[in-house]
Amino acid sequence: MATFTLGIEEEFQTIDPVTRNLRSHMSKLVEDGKITLQERVKAEMHQAVVEVGTNICHNIQEAREEVTYLRKMILDLAAKQNLQVGAAGTHPFADWVEQLITPDPRYDEIIDEMRDVARGNLIFGLHVHVGIENRNEGIEIMNAVRYFLPHIYALSTNSPFWCGRNTGFKSYRSKVFDKFPRTGIPDYFSSAAEYDEYINLLVKTKCIDNGKKIWWDIRLHPFFNTIEFRMCDVPMRTDETICLAAIMQALVAKIHKLHRQNLSFRPYHRMLINENKWRAARYGISGKLIDFGKQEEVEYKLLVVELLEFIDDVIDELGSRKEIEYIHQILEMGTGADRQLAVFEKTNDMNAVVDYIVSETKIGIY
Repeated sequence: MATFTLGIEEEFQTIDPVTRNLRSHMSKLVEDGKITLQERVKAEMHQAVVEVGTNICHNIQEAREEVTYLRKMILDLAAKQNLQVGAAGTHPFADWVEQLITPDPRYDEIIDEMRDVARGNLIFGLHVHVGIENRNEGIEIMNAVRYFLPHIYALSTNSPFWCGRNTGFKSYRSKVFDKFPRTGIPDYFSSAAEYDEYINLLVKTKCIDNGKKIWWDIRLHPFFNTIEFRMCDVPMRTDETICLAAIMQALVAKIHKLHRQNLSFRPYHRMLINENKWRAARYGISGKLIDFGKQEEVEYKLLVVELLEFIDDVIDELGSRKEIEYIHQILEMGTGADRQLAVFEKTNDMNAVVDYIVSETKIGIY
């Protein structure tokens, strides 16, 4: 079996422990972090965002070690700056208008092009790279895996609040990001050549300067032999991040295995998959998704059983059964959004929600 290496990137909030609002780390966090973490830590467009990314991991156990280590390092570095760290897709009450932008020519260019759409993009995501053998196979896998994106996304939902409001969504982060161009579920591509032609046309016509400005929920990475999953809110707990990454890896491995057996997975139109993405954003794991094969609504938790059955024959080869079985705990305790909403319902206090996010982010680290 191919190795299906992993790379995991998490975006975190830097929070003032007194006001509970987002607070700029003024790049000090990143500068100090680079002493030990080198390129595994970097600033983002907003100064209250810090991103960490693992090295290439050869299995899910290595990925857990890396994610845990990076979270601990960021928590420790933040504490030295009298900051706390939170993992959630949006901050419960911070207003993007008040947030400082990181001085950087790349960010200046994006803001010059997109204006308030870029300034308002105060969101925090999880990106997972899964290694593939070549780009042609990558396109075939990407086409098939698109169908499952809403199923995984629902498990990650962790952004019910925006600017102090209960939005009614389990993931409002995706609604904020939808304002960007070239986001959401990608189209079907017949080959890597067709995919590259599309990117080259956008570069030629000055829509983008390189393929990294394709911000779809899943993409063939322009520079590495990886498929990058980009749709998830950053989860509060390390265990949740690892569970989601293990599911993504297993789906890639399963589609690869089907292709090796000259079998295929039926592709579905982007418009249909988008219907499930909307439901996942709105209801998380509490609603129903559409089974397009049966052409009927199905309770999310029943679809999860089908997903687990679909990948069952590859997860022992990957050594990820324990990590994937954490999905049952997510279903039992609720996603990050469910838990945030429960705290707010109990306390009617956004500060209590922030405190909860901060405490959950530390679970499994110390």
